[in-house]
Amino acid sequence: MRGFFGSFDEVLRAMWTHKLRSFLTMFGIAWGVGSLLLLVGLGEGFRAGTTKSMASFGQDFMQIYNGRVPALGGSQLSSRQYYLNYQDYLDIRNSQFVRNASPVIYRGDLRLVSEYGNSNGYVDGSEPQFSGIRHQPVDQGRALNWNDERERHKVCIIGNEFVRILFPGHPAVGSTLLINGVPFEVAGTMQKVGHGNNNGENMRLIMPYTTMATYFPMQGAGNAKAVKYIVYQPITREQHEQAKKAVRSIVARNHGFDPEMPDAFDDWDSIASAEMVGKISDAMDTFLGAVGLVTLGLGAIGVVNIMLVSVTERTREIGLRKALGATKRNILFQFFLEGLMLTGISGAIGVSAAYVATKLFGLVPPMDGFELPHIYPATAVLAIGSLALAGIIAGLYPARRAASLQPVEALRQEQ
Repeated sequence: MRGFFGSFDEVLRAMWTHKLRSFLTMFGIAWGVGSLLLLVGLGEGFRAGTTKSMASFGQDFMQIYNGRVPALGGSQLSSRQYYLNYQDYLDIRNSQFVRNASPVIYRGDLRLVSEYGNSNGYVDGSEPQFSGIRHQPVDQGRALNWNDERERHKVCIIGNEFVRILFPGHPAVGSTLLINGVPFEVAGTMQKVGHGNNNGENMRLIMPYTTMATYFPMQGAGNAKAVKYIVYQPITREQHEQAKKAVRSIVARNHGFDPEMPDAFDDWDSIASAEMVGKISDAMDTFLGAVGLVTLGLGAIGVVNIMLVSVTERTREIGLRKALGATKRNILFQFFLEGLMLTGISGAIGVSAAYVATKLFGLVPPMDGFELPHIYPATAVLAIGSLALAGIIAGLYPARRAASLQPVEALRQEQ
């Protein structure tokens, strides 16, 4: 034990003697460890924020919209418009690859007037199961139900931004709202979605599908049962491509065109989008992690160089110690301990700096699509493992070189 503390004291004195050199060497390792943790944390923050942002719209849903199909031999100059309708929805709902679906009528030209204000916004008509497909949390009041749908009740739920504009400082639930002059009762309000104003999602009004079809049907469709789009969920997440193919086949059959014409469809697959974002995040993590590891490796190389310089400077000391009885093991342990301490202390500084940086990020106002970075356990294990390897390499090679010096040769070199 005395030998260990003696070596420890010698290492500290050696580091203190060359303070600037030790500081610069440790800075390289600290920068590498901190960069690795922080860069991967930023990448994971992007992944978590994007995933959370997409989840705020709904879970594993897909949408198909009205489209255009070439009328003659694939010519885009003579295409015809087709509109989805309620029968399309019924057929899609009954598909073996679809577990849930809802028709949606959408209007953006309706005027909303309350006792305290007025506005334009997004007005949707959908069936009650829509809330189980798209994220639609109720803040106050109640959600729309099947009784509203069957009875064509003139009720609605409104988004957070509509509450602020149309009922500033007043309760919205139970109040009357005129939609293009038609009175509706506000049955509930929706929770705020995302950060900031995010007006696109928070300025929404939803009413029963049958009520919307009665009072505010689709414009320009020429069909009283036309819908703007149909939202649906595949029977399982893994079968989303089969569900998309089945839905396209249904729409093509009902509207008389070939389902193998991809340009005839306008649809969106949130599952495919999420998978693409995941691949982008994986690539970012790999790149950022590689940058951090390279930086850490460069720091380790710096430690090796400094230790080799230290061995050269202390050649006479090594010769004297070996002449006075120090064993090869004693020399090996001292220089190995010095390299290990340089990497260990600087690694701890790097981890601490990365932790402080993640806390400072918490002072920045939140942004949509980005979660605050934090130190992830897997990254910490990678950093510690890389640091341990760097410490072993940085300490062992110079230590072996120092221990292999012969006393007579060491003393001769310094004379």
